[in-house]
Amino acid sequence: MRYGVSLAPWCDGRDGMYGWIWRHLPGNAWVKALLSLVLAVAVVYVLFQYVFPWAEPLLPFNDVTVDNQ
Repeated sequence: MRYGVSLAPWCDGRDGMYGWIWRHLPGNAWVKALLSLVLAVAVVYVLFQYVFPWAEPLLPFNDVTVDNQ
């Protein structure tokens, strides 16, 4: 490949965001898996409790074009 870039990120040493998170979590694989699950649940909670309610008025879901007949 040119310039040391591969189609598969793990072949050239780049493993992306999830690899960075996995490397920086403490513990063995089971602890990392549990912490990853906790992080994912926390992200989903924050999205549903704060981000989606904030963004809902900005989205055009209530602008319908069908008439009541």
